[in-house]
Amino acid sequence: MKISRQNLETLDFAKADGLLTAVVQHARSGEVLMVGWMNREALELTLERHRAVFWSRSRRCLWEKGETSGHTLHVEAVHADCDRDTLLVLATPVGPVCHEGTRHCFGDDVLIERGTLPDQESLHFLAELEDVVTQRLSDGDHSSYTRRLVESGPARVAQKVGEEGVEVALAAVTADADKLVGESADLLYHLIVLLRSKGLTLGDVTKELARRHRG
Repeated sequence: MKISRQNLETLDFAKADGLLTAVVQHARSGEVLMVGWMNREALELTLERHRAVFWSRSRRCLWEKGETSGHTLHVEAVHADCDRDTLLVLATPVGPVCHEGTRHCFGDDVLIERGTLPDQESLHFLAELEDVVTQRLSDGDHSSYTRRLVESGPARVAQKVGEEGVEVALAAVTADADKLVGESADLLYHLIVLLRSKGLTLGDVTKELARRHRG
């Protein structure tokens, strides 16, 4: 059930001293980022601000994720489980989620090397890369290649995607597997930049693929 400020009464705050377990999941990749706790006030503030606010059991106070580090969680939706005592918070992170500097709270990031990432982890990294591209386009750092590429105009971005597509095709015919993987990575990156420059995401593409598959 999707939670709004109008249906908070349906939640079972009577359990566990008025606290509900809140599992935070990346809104696009589905990666589990962290687990926190919310009382009613924390949940109300989360829905009002669209940023994750939790209850600290150790400090006995409310805290907004990223209030000191700037690494906030932009909340897109909150859902309750069937027992109405656990929350699923769908959010887009800005920067690392864990205070130790990793993107989630369940261990260090795995090395981004060929062959070391399981399939699901690879999908998670695509979402992380998309977040990085989005941040590059929103900040004022003109030394960023991503920002300079987009500022050069949509025709140039489209040209880069075309060039990388040709490189992938050539690598498939004339080069070894490592070259093909490298050129494919370049193509994916520039495709993400093109999509974000047009206000679109990889999620929009996968939705279309899913629509075609079901149709």
